[in-house]
Formats: sequence, C-alpha cells, structure tokens
Amino acid sequence: MSTLSDPPYRISSFCGSGHCVEVAPLPDGTVALRDSKDLTVPEHRYTPQEWTAFIQGVKAGEFDFGLPTGSPHS
Repeated sequence: MSTLSDPPYRISSFCGSGHCVEVAPLPDGTVALRDSKDLTVPEHRYTPQEWTAFIQGVKAGEFDFGLPTGSPHS
C-alpha cells in the first residue's frame, strides 16, 4: 500500500486498461510514481530535477524505442 495519504494521483488519458503508471505532485516538490496494478508496492519518488529531466527526455523522443507512429503505445 502507498505510504502517502491520498495524494492527487493522475493517470494518462491514453491508459485504456486502468492498469497504468500514475503520478502525483507532492507538497515538498517531489513527484510520486506508482503502478496502478499493484498499490501494495511503495511508490517511487523523484526530485523536481529528476522529474524535469525525465519529462524533457520523453518530449525529445529519447524513450520511443522505435515504436511505430500512431501505435497505442507511442
């Protein structure tokens, strides 16, 4: 179970199954990330710098892994 008490988790609108990664901004500026399939596993926490670097990498296509454009997983 999560160690956080009701943070405002968000899930992507691209998540069709409901079993996806969820993220929540925390009051101390960190970001919590969890897997909605198993809420008994503790969330991962990232500093603002780590989260910003990750998001910049996503936007730059660093994690595309060659998936075809238009794929439900792209």
